Amino acid sequence: MSQNSQNRRNFLKSAAVGGAAMGVGATGVTNVAQAQAKKNSLSPTNMNQNPGYIFFNLDEQAFIEAVVDHMIPADELSPSGTQMGVNIYIDRSLASGWGKGERLYLKGPWKKGLPNQGYQLPLTPAELYRVGISNANTHCQKTYAKAFDQLPENLKQEFLVALQGGKISFKSDMPSRTFFSMLYQNVMEGMFADPIYGGNRNKAGWKLLGFPGVIAVNAQNVEKFLDKKFSPVVSSISDLS
Repeated sequence: MSQNSQNRRNFLKSAAVGGAAMGVGATGVTNVAQAQAKKNSLSPTNMNQNPGYIFFNLDEQAFIEAVVDHMIPADELSPSGTQMGVNIYIDRSLASGWGKGERLYLKGPWKKGLPNQGYQLPLTPAELYRVGISNANTHCQKTYAKAFDQLPENLKQEFLVALQGGKISFKSDMPSRTFFSMLYQNVMEGMFADPIYGGNRNKAGWKLLGFPGVIAVNAQNVEKFLDKKFSPVVSSISDLS
C-alpha cells in the first residue's frame, strides 16, 4: 500500500469511533427515520433497490465520486468509497428532509458565528453542496486547468488539504472550510452508518473495524477475545427486520 493510501486510511480511521457510534445511533431512531424517508419517497428499501442518483447532476456526480474514492481508496483493507456506496449515501441524504433543511432555522439574521456555535449559514445542506462543488470545480479549473475529478491523485490531495484548512477562497461568501467539514462528516457517515441508508455496502466499513453492527456486543467479548482475533457476525437493520 502506498504512503498516500496509508495516510488517507489513517485520516479516515481517526474518525472510526464516531462513525461506529453513528451506525449504532441510527438503530435507536429507525422508526422515525423510516417514516421520514417514506414521507420524502426515499425509504431505506428504495435506497438499496435503486442505487442511481436522485440529487446530484452529472458534474456533481463526477466530483463526489472522485472525492470518496480519494478519501477511501480500494486496497487490501476495504473497497473504494464508490464501491461502498458512500456517494449514494450522500446523494440520498441531500435529497431527503435533512438535505432540504427541514430542521434548520433559515430565517436569519445571518452573522458570522463563533466556532462553538456550529453551522451558521443561510444554506440548506443541499444548497451548500451545490454551491460548494461548483466553487470547488471553478477553483480547480483556474488553478490546475482541470475539474477536480480529472486531477491526478497528488493534486486532489493538495486541493482537499487546502480546502480543509480554509486556504481556498470561494467566489461566494461560503467559507470553503465549512463545505469541507460537512463533506468529510458525510463521508464518515456513508462509510460507517447502517447499510440501509445507502452506504457501508456489504457492511465493509464495520468489517474494517471489527464492529458487530446493530447488536453491539463488543464489550462482552473484550475479555473472551483478549489477544485473539475477534470476527463477529456483523448484523445490520435489514438483517433483523
